[in-house]
Amino acid sequence: MLDTLTLLAQFVIALSIVIVWVFRFDNIVLEFKQYGLSTLIRSLVGFSKIVLATLLVVGAWYPSLVVIPALLMGLLMMSAQYFHFKVKNPFHKRVPSLFLLILCFFVAATSLNWFA
Repeated sequence: MLDTLTLLAQFVIALSIVIVWVFRFDNIVLEFKQYGLSTLIRSLVGFSKIVLATLLVVGAWYPSLVVIPALLMGLLMMSAQYFHFKVKNPFHKRVPSLFLLILCFFVAATSLNWFA
């Protein structure tokens, strides 16, 4: 059961990243301007998130690949929380990255068998 939840969480994280960074990219551009971050930083973050999301999907077949991408994605989500806080965004704008942060740490913890 826990393995199924972990896989589901991996796919939810990956799908969320693709939706936001591919299909809602115009929103990302506006947010990074609001945060005062450069186009280069935005591109590096986007590239990193797409690569990490891909590794989380591949981790369905190769579980040893999951822990590091989950932790790194979690770090990026913590950064998102910081920037939302910095520009005083309302809580509802912080919820998606907070939810993904929780999922990332859940995936990392279950992949390390912390709940076994």
